[in-house]
Amino acid sequence: MGANERCRQAPSSLLATGSAHSAARIQPSRMRLGGVDLLRTIAVLAVLYSHISYYFVDDRGDGWWLIDLVQEGLIDGIKLNNHLSFVGVAFFMVLTGLLITGSVTRHSASNFLGNRIGRLLPLLWLSVAAAIVLVRMHINGMFSPQDGISNVEAGLSFVLGGFFLKPEVAVLGVTWTLTVQILFYLYCVAARPLLRYAPALVPIVGAALCGGALLYNDLVPAAATVPMLSKVAATMPAIFVGQIIYFAWTGLASRIWLLAATAAQIGVVELATELHAYWAGDRYLWTMTVVTATVLALAHCRGAIASSRAVHWVGTRSYAIYLLHTLILYRVFEHTVGWFGTTGAILAFLIVTAVASEVAYRVVEVPAGRWITDRLNRREARNRA
Repeated sequence: MGANERCRQAPSSLLATGSAHSAARIQPSRMRLGGVDLLRTIAVLAVLYSHISYYFVDDRGDGWWLIDLVQEGLIDGIKLNNHLSFVGVAFFMVLTGLLITGSVTRHSASNFLGNRIGRLLPLLWLSVAAAIVLVRMHINGMFSPQDGISNVEAGLSFVLGGFFLKPEVAVLGVTWTLTVQILFYLYCVAARPLLRYAPALVPIVGAALCGGALLYNDLVPAAATVPMLSKVAATMPAIFVGQIIYFAWTGLASRIWLLAATAAQIGVVELATELHAYWAGDRYLWTMTVVTATVLALAHCRGAIASSRAVHWVGTRSYAIYLLHTLILYRVFEHTVGWFGTTGAILAFLIVTAVASEVAYRVVEVPAGRWITDRLNRREARNRA
């Protein structure tokens, strides 16, 4: 039996029959998805490709055989965003909504936030610290227009505050997506009553808030705008799509409410596109559609590829790879391309990134996550006693 034949159909797909407005409290279900590592691997590969492509095409003005293949097959053919922009991010965001929503009401608010945000912070702080050191040693540059970073800006970067400055200060550009995720966690905690009794309203209200943020930045004078709000609002629909899939697969919402919630996300994406809140063209709705279809097709996959050691390794190290790869790409490429050629230099970058990610995963991410989880679980057990 082939790998594709072993991918089980999602339960009732998007045609769940539960009620969105139940008088009884809704009990969330845990999702057991065999294809999560495979989807994370696809997301990581898309992110890596995107930054390599931007670097080659926009910064260096160079070409590469893989860029030509992707351009012909996925961008000109399937009509995804140029450079595969947002593809990897969309995968990560959809998975966030799909995998995290249920735990919001299974745990106390403090335990949920402590677990989720606490697990993000140690490796985030290490990566930001490394980025600041590399900038101040003039090894790497900023991911925003500044030549350097002040002490105040450095401090704000550890709590993602630099993205809300004008002009934006980004010592490690990829961390903007963590802002979106953390705001989603906070929103879900605030919306816990809706998640318990009328879950489909959560993405609908969220879409209204995102639309309001987009319109605010479009209508108020430029001096009063917060540009990062538009980036958050334009990205959040991908998380809500994952949340809608969760509601569908667990039977927590009826078909009509799922369709209404989906239509609300489409409206936000169309508005963001119309207001030019996206940064790589106007194919975001289609790109998100392709990503969503891929998640629906592969999330339950348990075939040989999805279960392989390589896919498991990338999937479990995806957060470390995501945070560290832009700190490594440009300098490793510049120092090795003369020796090994373009493809060899890219392989060198991938090897260095893999080693750094493995160390970060084993030394920081896993021990810190276990330490945080252990203490939060003990505190929650004491509170229940």
